[in-house]
Amino acid sequence: MSIQPVSMSSKSRADRAKLILNGVSKRFGNGADAVQALEPVDLVVENGDFVCIVGPSGCGKSTLLSIVAGFETPSSGSAILDGKKILAPGAERGVVFQQGALFNWMTVRDNVAFGPQAMGKSREASLSVAARYLELVGLTSFSHRYPYELSGGMQQRVAIARALANEPEILLMDEPFAALDYQTRELLQEEIHSIWKRTASTVLWITHSIDEALVLATHIVVMSARPGRIKATFESDFSKNTDPMLTTTVEFADAKRQIVALLRQESIEAQRQEINL
Repeated sequence: MSIQPVSMSSKSRADRAKLILNGVSKRFGNGADAVQALEPVDLVVENGDFVCIVGPSGCGKSTLLSIVAGFETPSSGSAILDGKKILAPGAERGVVFQQGALFNWMTVRDNVAFGPQAMGKSREASLSVAARYLELVGLTSFSHRYPYELSGGMQQRVAIARALANEPEILLMDEPFAALDYQTRELLQEEIHSIWKRTASTVLWITHSIDEALVLATHIVVMSARPGRIKATFESDFSKNTDPMLTTTVEFADAKRQIVALLRQESIEAQRQEINL
């Protein structure tokens, strides 16, 4: 098992692309106070890829995800999903944030059914969809509970089920497990990995955790300090391994060492930028 350097913007990948980022950059503000968050980024995500983006704080990871989600407009370049330029949010992109952003006045079942119903499905059909995805994340017995009655990990499962219920073309995950304790995070990583394999979803995942990226990803994108750019990309086969002791292996440690080495100087630069703000 290993990681290997790979081009994530090659023509061969573009021919099979689900998502294409073509020269995407982002600048906030104008004049002397302007901040260049992202330098032009080129990235191709194929159907069924699980792409993890890692980088130091403030490098533009979440900004990049927000552009793909349609919440932000790029200053230059374009984001294209299934041949169509992304101009606004859409149901074909399911988004899960650090906090589940659930409706506390709705039951778990109604939270998950909300998307299908908003898209025009009948109440009965929407509840049937909700039941299917709640079973997928192991929360059938909690369907009539309210989000505030659940643990943080269970709330994130509901958020994932809600995103999946719209049957999106791509899942966009912005550090969804960052606020969870280590044990819960590990268990949910195993669960999301299992769901990804069963649903053949395409996933774009933002994380600060190198371990998480190595465990989950088919491809890992390493970003520089602000202004964010792609520093390196790797293809990983660790996601094929179901051994719960994977992270203790020599091969895993060697792969982690490669990415840590790439990120160390970028993290120092990001810290310097914060001090000089």
